[in-house]
Amino acid sequence: MKKILIINGPNLNMLGLREPEIYGRKTYDDLIKYISDYCKGKALPEFFQSNHEGAIIDEIQKTRGVYDGIILNAGGYTHTSVAVADAVSAAGVPTVEVHISDIHKRESFRHHSYLTAVCKKTIMGHGFEGYTMAVDFLTKLNI
Repeated sequence: MKKILIINGPNLNMLGLREPEIYGRKTYDDLIKYISDYCKGKALPEFFQSNHEGAIIDEIQKTRGVYDGIILNAGGYTHTSVAVADAVSAAGVPTVEVHISDIHKRESFRHHSYLTAVCKKTIMGHGFEGYTMAVDFLTKLNI
C-alpha cells in the first residue's frame, strides 16, 4: 500500500469556523476522519498541518524515499510561495495540489498558483472529495 502524506497549510485548521459559505461547516478533524476512512485498504495516510511556511517546506523535504505521494493544500501559500513550489520540485515525490474551493472562481489574486507547474495534478472546487480524488490519482500511479 502506498504511503501518502497529506499536508494542509495556513488556516485549514480553522475549517468549520472560517468562511463556512466557502469551506462548509465541517472541521479539520472531520477532514482527517473523512480521508482516513476513505484510505482504508487503499493507502496509508499521514497528516501534517501548519500555518508556517518554513514548517511546510521542512515537511515536504522529508518526503523523499519515505512517501509514495503528497497531497498538498498549501492554502494562501499557493499564491505567494515560490519556496513551497521549489520544495515540491526538489523532493521529487509525486504531488497533487488540492483546494476545497475553486480558486478560479474567487478573488483574482487567488487565480495564480505557483504549485500547478510542479504538481502532477491540480484538483479544486470539490470540497473534501478533492482529497479522495487525489488519493485515487496517487494510488493509480505506477511509481
